[in-house]
Amino acid sequence: MNTLLFLGNLGTGEIIIIAIVVLLLFGGKKIPELMKGLGKGIKNFKEGVKGIEDDIEGNNDETTTKKD
Repeated sequence: MNTLLFLGNLGTGEIIIIAIVVLLLFGGKKIPELMKGLGKGIKNFKEGVKGIEDDIEGNNDETTTKKD
C-alpha cells in the first residue's frame, strides 16, 4: 500500500523531486530551521487538542455527577 491519506498515489520518484525542489527553494541551512518550527507547531497543536479533549471529558464527568 503506497498511498498516503491526502496525497494520493505518491511514489519514490515524486518524493525525490519534491525534496530537490524544497532544497533548491530554501537551501541547506534553512531546512533545519523550518523543520524545527514545524515540529513546534505540531507539538502546540497536539497540546491544544489534548486540552480540548480534557475539557470535554471534564464536562462529561460534571454532567454525570449532576444526574446522580
